[in-house]
Amino acid sequence: MTPPLPPEDWPLRSASRAVASAPHRWHLQVTGTGPEILLLHGAGASSHTWHRLIPYLDDRYRLIAPDLPGHGFTQSPRGRSGLPQVARDIAALMQTMEAAPRIVIGHSAGGAIALEIARQGLLALDRLVVINGALEDFRGPAGVVFPIMARVMAMNPLTGLFLSRGSSESQVRSMIGATGSNLDADGLAVYARLIARRSHVDGTLAMMAQWSLRELGAALPRIDVPTLFLHGANDQAVALSVAERAAASMPEARLVGFAGVGHLAQEEAPDRVAAEVLKVLDDRAQAAAE
Repeated sequence: MTPPLPPEDWPLRSASRAVASAPHRWHLQVTGTGPEILLLHGAGASSHTWHRLIPYLDDRYRLIAPDLPGHGFTQSPRGRSGLPQVARDIAALMQTMEAAPRIVIGHSAGGAIALEIARQGLLALDRLVVINGALEDFRGPAGVVFPIMARVMAMNPLTGLFLSRGSSESQVRSMIGATGSNLDADGLAVYARLIARRSHVDGTLAMMAQWSLRELGAALPRIDVPTLFLHGANDQAVALSVAERAAASMPEARLVGFAGVGHLAQEEAPDRVAAEVLKVLDDRAQAAAE
C-alpha cells in the first residue's frame, strides 16, 4: 500500500511521488536535474514549504523534499519521530531511492535533522544549510511542561481530531504571525489545509513528544561539515541568538541574518535565501573543480 498523494491543486503537485521505505510510506516531491540536494522541512510543516525556493534552484540541481514522518502525506508508525530515528530513516529513504545528496538544506527542526545526519555520518556531506534552525530545547519550566503536554496529547486519540478543527484562515494567520512571519493568503491556505488533517496534527504532536536536542547540541563542536546558518531576525519561534551560538560552536560555520524576516524565511524571502544558498553551492563547485 502506498501513501495517498496530495490533491491536484497542492503546491508542486506534479513533482509528488510515493515511496515505501520501511517503516514509513513516504510522500516526497522531486524536481530538477543535476547534483542532488535534500530539503528537510520543520515540525508542523510539509514539503510544500519549499515550493517558493525550488524554482531558484531546480534548473541546476535535483531537489528531493520528503514530508517528515507523520507529517503532510507521509504515513508513519508511532514511536519513530525522535531525532536520531528520523535521521536514520531519512538516510534509509535515500538509499531506497538510490540517491546520494551531498548537500542538505533544513528548516527549523529540519535543520536539526540535517545536523543529526552529519553527526551520525549517515550521508557523505559536503555542505549544510540550516534555515532558522530549531537547535535548542525549551529552557526553564517550559522545557519540562511542553514535552509532557505533547506526550499526553499524542497519547489521546481524540487530540488530533479536536485540534484539526481549528484551521480557519484567521487562526492560521495568528499561529504563523506568532512566529514573526507574514505569509500571503495562498501561503496561509496551505497551512490551514495541513492543520485540517488529523494525521498531520498527530504526527506533529508525536515529534514534539519524542524530540530532544541535548545530544546534538553537545556534538556541534565535532561536526566539521561546512555549514551556513540563515536566520530571519524577526523570528519569534527561534531567537537569532540560537543560530549565533550554534555557528560559534562549530568549526566551519557562518551565519547570515535577514532583517525583516521571521521564522519561515524560505517562504517569506525565497529570493534572499536562494542568493545565499547559491553562493555556497558555487563555492563548493569551484572548490571541487580545483
